[in-house]
Amino acid sequence: MPIVKLVSEYFGNEQAKSLDWYRQNGGYEAARRAIFEMAPKQVTDEVIKSNLRGLGGAGFPTGKKWSFVPADDSKPKYLTVNADEAEPGTFKDRYILEWDPHRLIEGIIICSWAVGIHKAYIYVRGEYVRPYRILKAAVEEAYKEGILGEHVLGADFKLDVHIHRGAGAYICGEETGLLESLEGKKGWPRLKPPFPAIIGLFNCPTVINNVETLSHLRNIILKGGEWFADIGVDRNGGTRLFALSGRVKRPGVYELPMGTPMRELIYEHGDGIAGDRQLKAIIPGGASAPVLTADQVDIPMTFDDLAKVGSMLGSAGIVVMDESVCMVKAMHTIADFFAHESCGQCTPCRQGTGWVYRIVSRILDGHGSVDDMKTLESAKKNMSGTSICALSDGAAMAYGGFLSKFPEEFEYHIKHKKCDLQEKRMAVA
Repeated sequence: MPIVKLVSEYFGNEQAKSLDWYRQNGGYEAARRAIFEMAPKQVTDEVIKSNLRGLGGAGFPTGKKWSFVPADDSKPKYLTVNADEAEPGTFKDRYILEWDPHRLIEGIIICSWAVGIHKAYIYVRGEYVRPYRILKAAVEEAYKEGILGEHVLGADFKLDVHIHRGAGAYICGEETGLLESLEGKKGWPRLKPPFPAIIGLFNCPTVINNVETLSHLRNIILKGGEWFADIGVDRNGGTRLFALSGRVKRPGVYELPMGTPMRELIYEHGDGIAGDRQLKAIIPGGASAPVLTADQVDIPMTFDDLAKVGSMLGSAGIVVMDESVCMVKAMHTIADFFAHESCGQCTPCRQGTGWVYRIVSRILDGHGSVDDMKTLESAKKNMSGTSICALSDGAAMAYGGFLSKFPEEFEYHIKHKKCDLQEKRMAVA
């Protein structure tokens, strides 16, 4: 499939960051059409028709999510934009913030009009210094030109947009942890229900959408929900930004229709495996997504197809590993991340992530025991479905992928006190 540029059409264009250039190229016409020509429910219905799903990881239908916000609630309604992109292997939202910030602002306006929101917060990852500065400048431009503020685009509709910088905590990418942080509290996830659509920011109804999700709204309003749905496949409309990294010749961000096979992404757009080595494993959706083996490379990249094989599309952060990669070491790196980023609120996550990291460290160092595999499986089982947020579940899924797909590598490390790849390298040498 060819690269289809919907949200990536201005990537690499320095001019696109300016408001004047964006408007000269059709910018804010979708927001104008939504406000002046469409009722809020019509906008939501169009997004439902588009089959646009949440592109931050969960994949929940966007229009349906909006519809859960009670229209007759007397409390203020809020929009929070999740730009706290911290999943290892994921870097696609950063490109939107850096190259096309006004597209995001236009999406915020469209969403806010549809739901009846007058205040939005963009929660930006603390490490994203340059993207934050570019986004801040774009918001200031929009206020200066009357695109945001008391009369959005000259209409009788008020919308204020605030940017909030995170402090480097992965857990604040979880939607309720993000809300807690926005309220000035420790970023500990909340119990659900109630869900944010009913009781969210400041105990008011709240929509939480990802940067990429909102950035698609311009094209959906201008060209129609059915047009967008037809680009993708059943229940997975439009395109997706795939962040391709690891052992590929051309890593980067590629926008392709939903349903594009992994093989095409890796071998055509990524130009194949670096050094022309053999493909060994693929993480298809960020660190939480269970790893896949080389013989699964033809799976279509959709939320549903990857779920069928026990993995997930998640944040579409694709990490490619070749035959030289040790799976024990790969799991050790991921276990280190989750142990460090667990917020510590729930015992299974706090203890489980730490224990898994220590056990895999022991195996990697040549001090593993025959019982370690059973202990790891037990930890994975006890971490699943036993905590408030999905960090524990995501970690357990990641562990399970390595243990089920590559058990022989763990067993070799335990039995021989070293990696089998060392012997293979010596034999080739």
